[in-house]
Amino acid sequence: MQPRSDPPPVDPVKKPKLLPPDDDFPELPHHHHRGGGGGGGSPTAAFHGLHHYLSARPRAWLVVSILAIQLLLLLSARSIPASSPSPRLGSRTSVAAPHNSHDSADVAVPPSLPAAATVTSSPAADETPADDEGACEYGRVYVYDLPAVFNKEFVDGCDDLNPWTSSCDALSNGGFGQPSADLAGVVPDALLPSWYGTDQFAAELIYHRRMLADRCRTLHPSAATAFYIPFYGGLAVGKYLWSENENYTARDRDRHARMLLRWIRDREPWRKSQGRDHFIVLGRITWDFRRSGDDDWGGSFLFMPGMEKVTRLLIERNPWDDRDVGVPYPTGFHPRSSADLRAWQDFVLHGPRSTLFCFAGAPRSRIKNDFRGVLLDQCRGSPRGQCRSLDCSGTRCSNRTGETLGLFLDSAFCLQPRGDSFTRRSTFDCMVAGAIPVFFWQRSAYAQYEWFLPADGGEYSVFIDRAAVRNGSVEVGKVLAGLGEERVRKMRETVVEMIPRLLYAQPGGVLGPGEDDAFDVALKGVLRRFQEEKESEGRSNEGYGEAAAGDGPEAAPVG
Repeated sequence: MQPRSDPPPVDPVKKPKLLPPDDDFPELPHHHHRGGGGGGGSPTAAFHGLHHYLSARPRAWLVVSILAIQLLLLLSARSIPASSPSPRLGSRTSVAAPHNSHDSADVAVPPSLPAAATVTSSPAADETPADDEGACEYGRVYVYDLPAVFNKEFVDGCDDLNPWTSSCDALSNGGFGQPSADLAGVVPDALLPSWYGTDQFAAELIYHRRMLADRCRTLHPSAATAFYIPFYGGLAVGKYLWSENENYTARDRDRHARMLLRWIRDREPWRKSQGRDHFIVLGRITWDFRRSGDDDWGGSFLFMPGMEKVTRLLIERNPWDDRDVGVPYPTGFHPRSSADLRAWQDFVLHGPRSTLFCFAGAPRSRIKNDFRGVLLDQCRGSPRGQCRSLDCSGTRCSNRTGETLGLFLDSAFCLQPRGDSFTRRSTFDCMVAGAIPVFFWQRSAYAQYEWFLPADGGEYSVFIDRAAVRNGSVEVGKVLAGLGEERVRKMRETVVEMIPRLLYAQPGGVLGPGEDDAFDVALKGVLRRFQEEKESEGRSNEGYGEAAAGDGPEAAPVG
């Protein structure tokens, strides 16, 4: 793990002294000379005495000349009006984070972050070039400087987050994971450096890293439209979800969340809005934070007092809670540039696809009449070459395998039944590979990712009634084969056009102006939501004031 970035060192170049000490010039006397005798002498005599003294000592004459020139320069400078240069467009001034009386001094910065992602390289709001203001049309975001116990300590303790294996590789590189060298031969060689073994639950680190480096970040709460809370709630609760230690309790799963709410309720921005203009990223599905009873699954973070108004970005949302916002699962593709993105889109759009549809997943044998088993049976019974399946039991389809990506690259469609929950990371792996997803539950995508996907699901996906598939009246292969070549081509083009909004690029705005990735879409969506809510609240207050002025009691008739 890389240590936290230290503050910039003091400039080692020493500035020259205006008045050197006498010891530097031994020929200058250390006592005051008086002209003439004891009375001080006349100005003329003093001048001739000084001239005679300096003529005999040329080095002293040089020193006096330099001092005289400096005096003239200082007098001239006082008549020049002061001005401060404007920052250059694109310059990145090194600005140390100001001490915030509300924030802890224990700065929580994820490890393995490049210098561009640290506080000391992010311009403050008032240092942003004027030409860049248009990029923040919905306002700016303030990032809370949380104590390390709420984020950094989880990453530092990555060996203890999972009872079966270390999470250190998965959390490395700011949440991207380790480079995917095993994809050699699956993806173009030039794009291999953009691929990582990214874990599906790494969104908290990825968003935090990007937020610190975003050009719409401000270091001043008074300038912010939105306030981001970089609490790694998914890592906090995940440590206790699968633990074999039976001594862990519901209190353990809620400990860090309760600590956070106690910490933040004393912050001035929170006191002003009670969290309405605050948001958080949680790297697990919403149901992992909605425990209703102590014996139930997960934590109760989203049910805790204080979380009612906070906007939460999650990889799976509760469709009946409008403060939940679904964001794409992290995939392994993180382009370094706009050129990387365009090359990948061209690769997946025009590459050959020899298989009509595929399914990558593990059957749920413990579930009676498991729908995945039905799909696997139909795949096996399809005509030769029409369907391919990949059994993902165990770790075969883990973060670093090329089998899954190769399967999606070779297939026109990918089946996406629900998994342990309604959504799957596989859905985004499939679309990033240019394959068209096939859904069987509305809540798998259409009611989840409204900011990222077209409103008309038929533009990029196929929906098939699962009941008809289960009872045998519908065969998936026949439905897909009957769509027609032209329709399939248009759907694939739509999927490929969507790819930027489904992935998380490298930090630093590498995709360029007007090219938004999933992070950009999410942040702009949050800022737009808060701005619209504030404007709506203002209109409501204005309307209330007008109504109050005109709805007073009528005067009693006279006489």
